[in-house]
Amino acid sequence: MTTGRVLVVDDDVTVSDVVRRYLERAGHEVVLAGTGEDALVLAATTAPDLVVLDLMLPGIDGLEVCRRLRERGAVPVIMLTALGEEENRIAGLRQGADDYVTKPFSPRELALRVESVLRRATAPALRAGGELVDADLRLDPSARAATLGGAELALTSREFDLLEFLLTHPGAAFTRAELLTRVWGWDFGDQSTVTVHVRRLREKIERTPAKPTRICTVWGVGYRYDRSA
Repeated sequence: MTTGRVLVVDDDVTVSDVVRRYLERAGHEVVLAGTGEDALVLAATTAPDLVVLDLMLPGIDGLEVCRRLRERGAVPVIMLTALGEEENRIAGLRQGADDYVTKPFSPRELALRVESVLRRATAPALRAGGELVDADLRLDPSARAATLGGAELALTSREFDLLEFLLTHPGAAFTRAELLTRVWGWDFGDQSTVTVHVRRLREKIERTPAKPTRICTVWGVGYRYDRSA
Protein backbone atom coordinates (compact mmCIF):
# COMPACT_ATOMS: atom_id res chain seq x y z
CA MET A 1 0.00 0.00 0.00
CA THR A 2 1.28 3.48 -0.91
CA THR A 3 0.64 6.06 1.81
CA GLY A 4 1.49 9.72 2.22
CA ARG A 5 0.44 13.13 3.52
CA VAL A 6 -2.94 14.13 2.06
CA LEU A 7 -4.37 17.65 2.14
CA VAL A 8 -8.19 17.47 2.12
CA VAL A 9 -9.91 20.71 1.09
CA ASP A 10 -13.67 20.92 1.65
CA ASP A 11 -15.88 23.49 3.39
CA ASP A 12 -18.32 20.75 4.48
CA VAL A 13 -17.05 19.69 7.92
CA THR A 14 -18.99 16.41 7.81
CA VAL A 15 -17.47 15.43 4.47
CA SER A 16 -13.97 16.41 5.62
CA ASP A 17 -14.30 14.37 8.80
CA VAL A 18 -15.52 11.25 6.98
CA VAL A 19 -12.75 11.51 4.38
CA ARG A 20 -10.14 12.10 7.09
CA ARG A 21 -11.20 9.00 9.04
CA TYR A 22 -11.13 6.74 5.97
CA LEU A 23 -7.75 8.05 4.81
CA GLU A 24 -6.21 7.78 8.27
CA ARG A 25 -7.54 4.24 8.51
CA ALA A 26 -5.67 3.53 5.26
CA GLY A 27 -2.45 4.81 6.84
CA HIS A 28 -2.30 8.35 5.44
CA GLU A 29 -1.45 11.49 7.36
CA VAL A 30 -4.29 13.98 6.78
CA VAL A 31 -4.32 17.79 6.86
CA LEU A 32 -7.66 19.61 6.57
CA ALA A 33 -8.53 22.98 4.99
CA GLY A 34 -11.97 24.58 4.69
CA THR A 35 -11.24 27.35 2.18
CA GLY A 36 -9.16 27.86 -0.93
CA GLU A 37 -7.02 30.42 0.86
CA ASP A 38 -6.21 28.00 3.69
CA ALA A 39 -5.52 25.25 1.15
CA LEU A 40 -2.85 27.29 -0.61
CA VAL A 41 -1.17 28.21 2.69
CA LEU A 42 -1.18 24.61 3.93
CA ALA A 43 0.02 23.28 0.57
CA ALA A 44 3.04 25.59 0.86
CA THR A 45 3.78 24.78 4.51
CA THR A 46 3.01 21.06 4.79
CA ALA A 47 4.21 19.79 1.38
CA PRO A 48 1.41 17.25 0.80
CA ASP A 49 1.95 14.21 -1.39
CA LEU A 50 -1.61 14.55 -2.75
CA VAL A 51 -4.50 17.02 -2.52
CA VAL A 52 -8.19 16.06 -2.37
CA LEU A 53 -9.86 19.26 -3.52
CA ASP A 54 -13.53 20.23 -3.56
CA LEU A 55 -14.57 22.19 -6.63
CA MET A 56 -17.10 24.45 -4.88
CA LEU A 57 -15.29 26.43 -2.18
CA PRO A 58 -15.99 29.83 -0.62
CA GLY A 59 -13.63 32.56 -1.80
CA ILE A 60 -11.04 31.03 -4.10
CA ASP A 61 -12.78 28.09 -5.79
CA GLY A 62 -11.29 24.67 -6.43
CA LEU A 63 -10.42 25.33 -10.06
CA GLU A 64 -8.35 28.38 -9.12
CA VAL A 65 -6.69 26.51 -6.25
CA CYS A 66 -5.78 23.71 -8.65
CA ARG A 67 -4.38 26.19 -11.16
CA ARG A 68 -2.19 27.84 -8.51
CA LEU A 69 -1.00 24.47 -7.21
CA ARG A 70 0.01 23.58 -10.76
CA GLU A 71 2.06 26.78 -10.99
CA ARG A 72 4.02 25.64 -7.93
CA GLY A 73 4.65 22.04 -8.88
CA ALA A 74 3.18 18.69 -9.83
CA VAL A 75 1.50 17.53 -6.61
CA PRO A 76 -1.30 15.11 -7.60
CA VAL A 77 -4.84 16.46 -7.24
CA ILE A 78 -8.11 14.55 -6.94
CA MET A 79 -11.06 16.87 -7.51
CA LEU A 80 -14.31 16.45 -5.60
CA THR A 81 -17.41 17.86 -7.24
CA ALA A 82 -21.14 17.76 -6.62
CA LEU A 83 -21.60 18.75 -10.24
CA GLY A 84 -21.94 15.72 -12.47
CA GLU A 85 -21.92 17.49 -15.81
CA GLU A 86 -19.09 16.56 -18.14
CA GLU A 87 -17.98 20.17 -18.65
CA ASN A 88 -17.24 20.56 -14.93
CA ARG A 89 -15.17 17.40 -14.82
CA ILE A 90 -13.27 18.48 -17.92
CA ALA A 91 -12.67 21.94 -16.43
CA GLY A 92 -10.95 20.32 -13.46
CA LEU A 93 -8.82 18.11 -15.66
CA ARG A 94 -7.85 21.08 -17.81
CA GLN A 95 -6.53 22.84 -14.72
CA GLY A 96 -4.32 19.82 -14.04
CA ALA A 97 -6.39 17.56 -11.79
CA ASP A 98 -5.23 13.94 -11.95
CA ASP A 99 -8.59 12.39 -11.12
CA TYR A 100 -12.08 13.36 -10.00
CA VAL A 101 -14.80 11.88 -7.81
CA THR A 102 -18.40 13.04 -8.06
CA LYS A 103 -20.46 13.65 -4.91
CA PRO A 104 -22.12 11.76 -3.35
CA PHE A 105 -19.21 9.33 -3.32
CA SER A 106 -18.10 6.23 -1.48
CA PRO A 107 -15.33 7.14 1.02
CA ARG A 108 -13.85 3.70 0.43
CA GLU A 109 -13.69 4.36 -3.33
CA LEU A 110 -12.03 7.72 -2.67
CA ALA A 111 -9.43 6.03 -0.45
CA LEU A 112 -8.71 3.57 -3.26
CA ARG A 113 -8.39 6.42 -5.77
CA VAL A 114 -5.95 8.19 -3.43
CA GLU A 115 -3.83 5.06 -3.16
CA SER A 116 -3.92 4.55 -6.93
CA VAL A 117 -2.86 8.12 -7.73
CA LEU A 118 -0.09 8.05 -5.12
CA ARG A 119 1.17 4.73 -6.46
CA ARG A 120 1.25 6.05 -10.01
CA ALA A 121 2.97 9.25 -8.92
CA THR A 122 5.75 7.47 -7.03
CA ALA A 123 6.26 4.03 -8.57
CA PRO A 124 7.67 5.15 -11.95
CA ALA A 125 10.59 6.81 -10.17
CA LEU A 126 11.77 3.35 -9.23
CA ARG A 127 11.98 2.13 -12.80
CA ALA A 128 15.33 1.64 -14.44
CA GLY A 129 15.98 2.75 -17.97
CA GLY A 130 17.44 5.57 -20.00
CA GLU A 131 15.88 8.62 -21.54
CA LEU A 132 13.18 8.52 -24.18
CA VAL A 133 14.08 10.93 -26.98
CA ASP A 134 12.14 12.24 -29.96
CA ALA A 135 14.02 15.09 -31.66
CA ASP A 136 13.96 18.00 -29.16
CA LEU A 137 11.60 16.15 -26.77
CA ARG A 138 13.39 14.27 -23.97
CA LEU A 139 11.79 12.30 -21.16
CA ASP A 140 13.67 10.72 -18.24
CA PRO A 141 11.43 8.11 -16.55
CA SER A 142 13.73 7.59 -13.56
CA ALA A 143 13.85 11.32 -12.74
CA ARG A 144 10.22 11.96 -13.74
CA ALA A 145 11.45 14.88 -15.84
CA ALA A 146 10.74 16.01 -19.38
CA THR A 147 12.13 18.80 -21.54
CA LEU A 148 11.26 20.29 -24.92
CA GLY A 149 13.97 22.22 -26.71
CA GLY A 150 15.94 22.24 -23.47
CA ALA A 151 13.11 23.86 -21.47
CA GLU A 152 11.53 21.88 -18.65
CA LEU A 153 7.96 20.74 -19.24
CA ALA A 154 5.50 21.16 -16.37
CA LEU A 155 3.60 17.86 -16.57
CA THR A 156 1.14 16.41 -14.10
CA SER A 157 1.74 12.81 -13.04
CA ARG A 158 -1.07 11.66 -15.35
CA GLU A 159 0.34 13.61 -18.29
CA PHE A 160 3.83 12.24 -17.64
CA ASP A 161 2.57 8.65 -17.51
CA LEU A 162 0.62 9.09 -20.75
CA LEU A 163 3.53 10.69 -22.59
CA GLU A 164 5.93 8.00 -21.37
CA PHE A 165 3.58 5.26 -22.55
CA LEU A 166 3.11 6.83 -25.98
CA LEU A 167 6.85 7.41 -26.43
CA THR A 168 7.56 3.76 -25.67
CA HIS A 169 4.95 2.61 -28.21
CA PRO A 170 5.53 4.84 -31.27
CA GLY A 171 3.38 4.10 -34.29
CA ALA A 172 0.87 1.98 -32.36
CA ALA A 173 -2.76 3.10 -32.16
CA PHE A 174 -4.63 2.75 -28.88
CA THR A 175 -8.27 3.26 -28.00
CA ARG A 176 -9.16 5.54 -25.11
CA ALA A 177 -10.29 2.50 -23.12
CA GLU A 178 -6.92 0.82 -23.70
CA LEU A 179 -5.08 3.94 -22.56
CA LEU A 180 -7.18 4.13 -19.39
CA THR A 181 -6.24 0.56 -18.54
CA ARG A 182 -2.64 0.35 -19.74
CA VAL A 183 -1.44 3.78 -18.64
CA TRP A 184 -3.28 4.27 -15.36
CA GLY A 185 -4.55 0.79 -14.52
CA TRP A 186 -8.20 1.83 -14.53
CA ASP A 187 -10.84 -0.72 -15.43
CA PHE A 188 -13.47 1.97 -14.87
CA GLY A 189 -13.71 5.69 -15.52
CA ASP A 190 -14.87 8.27 -18.03
CA GLN A 191 -12.97 7.98 -21.31
CA SER A 192 -13.17 11.77 -21.72
CA THR A 193 -10.35 11.80 -19.15
CA VAL A 194 -8.04 10.53 -21.89
CA THR A 195 -9.27 13.13 -24.35
CA VAL A 196 -8.54 15.94 -21.92
CA HIS A 197 -5.04 14.70 -21.07
CA VAL A 198 -4.22 14.28 -24.75
CA ARG A 199 -5.39 17.84 -25.40
CA ARG A 200 -3.24 19.16 -22.54
CA LEU A 201 -0.19 17.23 -23.75
CA ARG A 202 -0.64 18.58 -27.25
CA GLU A 203 -0.69 22.12 -25.85
CA LYS A 204 2.67 21.44 -24.23
CA ILE A 205 4.59 19.44 -26.85
CA GLU A 206 3.07 20.27 -30.25
CA ARG A 207 4.23 23.23 -32.33
CA THR A 208 0.62 23.74 -33.46
CA PRO A 209 -1.72 21.93 -31.02
CA ALA A 210 -4.70 22.22 -33.39
CA LYS A 211 -2.66 20.38 -36.05
CA PRO A 212 -0.69 17.82 -34.02
CA THR A 213 2.16 15.91 -35.62
CA ARG A 214 3.23 13.88 -32.59
CA ILE A 215 0.08 12.73 -30.80
CA CYS A 216 -2.18 12.02 -33.73
CA THR A 217 -5.86 11.13 -33.75
CA VAL A 218 -6.69 7.83 -35.44
CA TRP A 219 -10.30 8.33 -36.45
CA GLY A 220 -12.58 5.58 -35.23
CA VAL A 221 -9.84 4.16 -33.00
CA GLY A 222 -8.09 6.59 -30.65
CA TYR A 223 -4.55 7.99 -30.63
CA ARG A 224 -1.09 7.19 -31.97
CA TYR A 225 2.33 8.71 -31.30
CA ASP A 226 4.30 9.50 -34.44
CA ARG A 227 8.01 10.14 -34.01
CA SER A 228 9.44 13.29 -35.60
CA ALA A 229 10.97 12.87 -39.02
